[in-house]
Amino acid sequence: MPLSSIEIIYADADILVVNKPTLLLSVPGRAADNKDCLITRLQDNGYPDALIVHRLDWETTGLMVLARNAEAHRELSRQFHDREVEKRYTALCWGQFTEDAGQVELPLRYDPPNKPRQIVDHELGKHALTFWQVLERNPDYCRIELTPYTGRSHQLRVHMQAIDHPILGDILYAHDLAVQAAPRLCLHANALSITQPNSKQRLDFNCPTPF
Repeated sequence: MPLSSIEIIYADADILVVNKPTLLLSVPGRAADNKDCLITRLQDNGYPDALIVHRLDWETTGLMVLARNAEAHRELSRQFHDREVEKRYTALCWGQFTEDAGQVELPLRYDPPNKPRQIVDHELGKHALTFWQVLERNPDYCRIELTPYTGRSHQLRVHMQAIDHPILGDILYAHDLAVQAAPRLCLHANALSITQPNSKQRLDFNCPTPF
């Protein structure tokens, strides 16, 4: 997959904002055959200064911000840590939601015997909170806006599965009918708001959902 397949949404001296395609790692994996990833493609094709700040899952598409120098990296990392970054996702979720909006607050932890899965664990899990809103209802699924308050690994996928509305195409967490209902994981980071590290201007980015 050439660099041209990675859409550059915005670039300045401090940051890059890109649209990550599906089936691409954000950073290199441990195995020798998992070295192809977003960050190395960018670094090898015109952006050697690109630095990873956050990640999207291999199957998830959408907006990612990268730093282009150490100061920008520190400031963006602080914004994520202090929850000053606003992120919204669009997902297709199985079944019918009884309400139009709500939240899921269930603690999560890594499940080593079943890597890379995460599980709900009320004793050992870390706090995780997701807000959801129905955008559109269809016979077998709903289009949902997901807003994570915390940023745990696989948070949106596990939270939706935990309330019996798994994301379509999610081979890790969804049941067979939901997996077969879509050719890919239907999760897309469609909106991102950050503060430019140098100018301190608030920047809002949007990326159309491809499903």
